[in-house]
Amino acid sequence: MEEIEMYLEDTKEQMNKSLNHVSHELTKIRAGKANPSMLDGIMVSYYGALTPLSQVSSMNTPDARTIFIKPWEKSLIQEIERSILNANLGLNPQNDGQQVIINIPMLTEERRRQLVKQVGGECEQGKVSIRAIRKDSNESIKKIKGAPEDDVKNAEAEVQKLTDEFIAKIDSLMKRKEVEIMTV
Repeated sequence: MEEIEMYLEDTKEQMNKSLNHVSHELTKIRAGKANPSMLDGIMVSYYGALTPLSQVSSMNTPDARTIFIKPWEKSLIQEIERSILNANLGLNPQNDGQQVIINIPMLTEERRRQLVKQVGGECEQGKVSIRAIRKDSNESIKKIKGAPEDDVKNAEAEVQKLTDEFIAKIDSLMKRKEVEIMTV
C-alpha cells in the first residue's frame, strides 16, 4: 500500500536524522587531537548578540595539538577567550594580540575513560531515539484503515529491519570513537 510506503520512508528519514545527530554530537567529544568542531557550541557576544564562534572568526589547526582562532575583528579576542573559558571544555586559551591560541593537552587515562563513558551515553540516547521512532512508526502503521493484515506485518518487519540497521550504525560509530579516544 502507498500509505505504508510513505510511513516507511518517513521512518527511515527520522532514523537518519537521529544517526546524524549522534554523529554530530560525537565530533564535539575531543579525542586528544585538535579539531575546530570541538568549539562548535561556543557563542560569542558580538555587538550585543550571541553569535557562533565560527561566524566571527576563522579557525585552523596547524598541528594535532593546536587550534588558532583568528577573529575578523581584534576587539573580539578577549570575548572569544572568555567564551571558551565559560564553556568548561577544559581548554586554556591564550592570545598573541592577533589571534587566540588553544593548546590541546594530552589526555590522561582517567580522562579517556570518562570520554568513552560520555560516548556511550550519547550513543545510548541515539538508540533510544531510534527505538522511539520504531514504536511511533508501528503504531501509525497499525492505525491505517483498511490495510491488509499481511501488509501491516510486513511493514512492521521492515521497520524492525531499519531499526536493527540504524542501531548497528550507531554501534559502529561508538566503536570507532572509542578507538580514537583510547589511541595514545
